[in-house]
Amino acid sequence: MKISSNKSIWVSLIVSLSLVLGSCSKDFLDTRPVGRVLEVNYYQNEDQAFEALVSIYDVLQWNDQWGFTMFRFLQNVASDDTYAGGSDASDQPSWVAYNNFTLTPNLGPQRGFWQKNYKGIYRANLYLEKIDGIEDASEAFRVRTKGEARFLRAKFYFDLVRLFGNVVYIDHTLGASEYYTVEQVGPEDVYPLIISDLEAAISVLPSSVSANQIGRATKGAAEALLARVLLFQNDETKMSQVASLCESVIQSGQYQLLSDYGDIWTKDGEWSSESVFEITYSENSASDWGSFGWGGGEGNVGVQFIGMRDYNGPTYATGWGFCPISTELESAMTNDPRYNHTIIDASAVAGASYTPGYQNTGYFMRKYAPLANNTAPDGDPALNWGNNIREIRYADVLLMAAEGLVRSGGSEATALSYVNQVRNRVGLSPLSSSGNQLLDDIYEERRMELATEGHRFFDLIRTGKAQDVLGTQGFSLSTHQYLPIPQQEIDASQGVLTQNPGY
Repeated sequence: MKISSNKSIWVSLIVSLSLVLGSCSKDFLDTRPVGRVLEVNYYQNEDQAFEALVSIYDVLQWNDQWGFTMFRFLQNVASDDTYAGGSDASDQPSWVAYNNFTLTPNLGPQRGFWQKNYKGIYRANLYLEKIDGIEDASEAFRVRTKGEARFLRAKFYFDLVRLFGNVVYIDHTLGASEYYTVEQVGPEDVYPLIISDLEAAISVLPSSVSANQIGRATKGAAEALLARVLLFQNDETKMSQVASLCESVIQSGQYQLLSDYGDIWTKDGEWSSESVFEITYSENSASDWGSFGWGGGEGNVGVQFIGMRDYNGPTYATGWGFCPISTELESAMTNDPRYNHTIIDASAVAGASYTPGYQNTGYFMRKYAPLANNTAPDGDPALNWGNNIREIRYADVLLMAAEGLVRSGGSEATALSYVNQVRNRVGLSPLSSSGNQLLDDIYEERRMELATEGHRFFDLIRTGKAQDVLGTQGFSLSTHQYLPIPQQEIDASQGVLTQNPGY
């Protein structure tokens, strides 16, 4: 089932977006929409400002902009971790196009990604402009929440730059005279804003949050995200800064690896000591298809996507058969201790049956799999999975730190200690390599540790390996490093936007 809208983001820039507000449930980010208040009547007090802040975080959850556009799962599809899947090739054509790199300006997940991130940027810009005008907001509230808004704006822009390269730069809400005077710029013009936003966030965000504020950005999350940004820029002169940022997270004492790798993916593993930042979902929002079309609900429909079709058996619940594990990943992980926590071998699930779908391999994603005992108590089960997305894990920070050290000529002994922490946790023998071999070992460890978490495609791009690894899927670096700019946005922009090369 496709979920779409008839508005382009350009129209969304012209028309003031209303804020969807709600009451709190599992934590401050789990909101149930209960009404709409127009922006012109809003931002009158600190409580309203806080709800507006939540509305920026809420965009992180969205999976339903112009079709089903789950960011992490679609990055798996673009990589060699999974195929597209579904019932057949016509089930979700945009997923198949991303998997086979048969993208066109009108076919692919690009319109959903474009809209989601620009709506998040709009809300962040609006918040940053309004917050200082609220007289009853305390200075501490203003400072912290502006840091959060800048963290979120940086996240939205970073995703846009990685996905599209050439994007529209908007750092404030637009007046009527500016609608068609904004500029499309390259990554080099956007990264300074991303970096300054994250540096500002690092300077003001707390190191930790209380239990009733779980889900809010912290200093460690901003440091780790900035390290990821600098790593993706692939500038050797910035690798020492990558290592330093990660070292700050490591030395903060706020994070540690869980002793059991499998525990990361349980309900108890959400916001554990290994979680630096998560995108929070709820199984308590009781969403149905009527409400999903206008707000997407608070559940993680991606979980439903990756389950086995028509599944009948123990442990798991039925799903829609997307993201079947590739034969390449299954083969690569055969002897890795993380296999059973990453891959479901359907043939090994006693007493189970399912309907093979498109590109079926018999192997499915385990980390976010729909589990029978996590089924939502109310609403449509498909729309109310509460599985949080582990956006930044401590293991990733350790591996980024190791890479930054090696690439900057830092201590290889320290780099090895970080990689070996990740390996030791799953019972693998420690590495003792050095130089280029150590760097290759770090990349291999990232493949195994972070498999199916949506990092692989971007890792291949930034390390220059995408053409060699993905060429057989149809990938061409000159074209497919970036998605096409959505044709609908080009048509609506009155000449502001031009298409990316190759499309």
